[in-house]
Amino acid sequence: MTAYPFQPQTPGRKEVVASPGKLWKQIPQDQRLEAITAFWEDEEGVEQQAEALLAIAARLRFRPKTVRSLPLDKKVRYLASLPAVSDSIAGRVLVSYHLRHQRPMLGAFLDALGIEHDNGVLAGEGISKPDQAKLVEAAAKLRAEHPPEAVDLYFQTLLSQDPDTWGGLAEVLGGEAEQGQAEGEGR
Repeated sequence: MTAYPFQPQTPGRKEVVASPGKLWKQIPQDQRLEAITAFWEDEEGVEQQAEALLAIAARLRFRPKTVRSLPLDKKVRYLASLPAVSDSIAGRVLVSYHLRHQRPMLGAFLDALGIEHDNGVLAGEGISKPDQAKLVEAAAKLRAEHPPEAVDLYFQTLLSQDPDTWGGLAEVLGGEAEQGQAEGEGR
């Protein structure tokens, strides 16, 4: 009998990703390309863009100056082709994606929680951990109004960026999968 070093995932349970880098690997290619395009066009991601340029240059054995001068579509494809990126780059890619493509969803979630924001961006520096019951209610409302895959990616992103504040989302992600499985068994 062979012993396996990893526990099998519970059927129907959504895996809660621990880091932006791991979450990056799970994003479908077409969505990853959208996210990376938003990343390269994000004026606030300059530090992570410089890191990405160096990662691409190292992988392709190009000079960083050459990579910097590449057209946007090539930088997007090259970054998407890297087998792994740092948590810093992956985190900024995810944030850029959500700010570019998912602002209405971000705003709706923060509104449901009663958290002050400016078009989906937190207004204050730090927020306190939301009440779990309110978090579950806001998550259910968001799922009713937006595609589940988009909501899952957003929740995973929040968890990977700030687990202290958004740790309750791990229960939301896992609990909804278990609920769906139980409903399927009752048929």
